[in-house]
Amino acid sequence: MNNFNKIEAYFEQEHPFKEALLKLRSVFKETELVESFKWNAPVYTLDGKNVAGLARFKNHFGVWFFNGALLKDPENKLHNAQEGKTKALRQMRFESESEIDSKILKAYLQEAITNQKQGLVIKAAKPVKKVSIPVELKAAFSKNPSLQKAFNALTPGRQKEYAEHIGGTKQEKTRLSRLEKATPLILEGKGLHDKYKNC
Repeated sequence: MNNFNKIEAYFEQEHPFKEALLKLRSVFKETELVESFKWNAPVYTLDGKNVAGLARFKNHFGVWFFNGALLKDPENKLHNAQEGKTKALRQMRFESESEIDSKILKAYLQEAITNQKQGLVIKAAKPVKKVSIPVELKAAFSKNPSLQKAFNALTPGRQKEYAEHIGGTKQEKTRLSRLEKATPLILEGKGLHDKYKNC
């Protein structure tokens, strides 16, 4: 089944919100957004970029704005339905067709379109990997608090370099030797490989 047929099948399905979703669709059709079908629901795009989508659930239905957190939301209509999971997505939620104000929805869609044209998007933050501190380095921290303070002041990349360098060998003797050589560099706020970077 191609995308066109999937979209039509979605809107023809019988359910309590069928007419309401058709009403929302008619508002979308008044914009320059292109209708497509992703994640088993209609998604509306501009130049191939996701702008908004429709969704229905057991007790409600709504409009998703992919970068909804950037919308001004003067009517206070937007909800973060995935609190803690997304920075960008926002949902305009309805429980009946009578709650739909086409004029308000269209204004929100126009703002989302303008934002997309201007390239305003919320980029997903890269997950920060926690540095695994070797036992020897932890022991050194407990004996020398200024070493721990200096280590914490380093960039995450430099912390990772030291942690992997010190902990990256099987023999304890080698790890302790590496720690001994690294300690003055850490205290000076230098990275393990800084001397090579400035060549």
